[in-house]
Amino acid sequence: MVMKRYNLIIVLNEAEDKVLMCYRSKNPYKGKYNLVGGKIENNEDNLASAYRELFEETGIKNYDIKLTLFMDFVWHVIDMEMIVFIGKLSKDISLVEEVHKLVWVDINENFYDTSKFAGEGNIGHMIEIYKLHRDLIFKD
Repeated sequence: MVMKRYNLIIVLNEAEDKVLMCYRSKNPYKGKYNLVGGKIENNEDNLASAYRELFEETGIKNYDIKLTLFMDFVWHVIDMEMIVFIGKLSKDISLVEEVHKLVWVDINENFYDTSKFAGEGNIGHMIEIYKLHRDLIFKD
């Protein structure tokens, strides 16, 4: 079986006090907030895929944000890999919704709340790792 590959993108506003989420209008995770991202096409570069999905889902262009490889997950039992990128916007921008409603969520929200957020607690884990290592991620 060929492993399914996806990207997930943590987008922070310029002040780093909000995270961009989409409110899922369809399954998986219908009715919950999730990070933006999507499928990595066959032979597509991971970073190029992340920028493509980010633009398709939000209208954010590659010159509005610098994405950095953050972490990845592999779920062997379901043959799935998730590549996670992180970036912060260089300025305020107007978002363009593709399918799901886009919402800025406060960085101090409880992202472990699985009744509200997708990912079985993984989003909470990723946000906490960002908070611990922010200075390594964004060397400004």
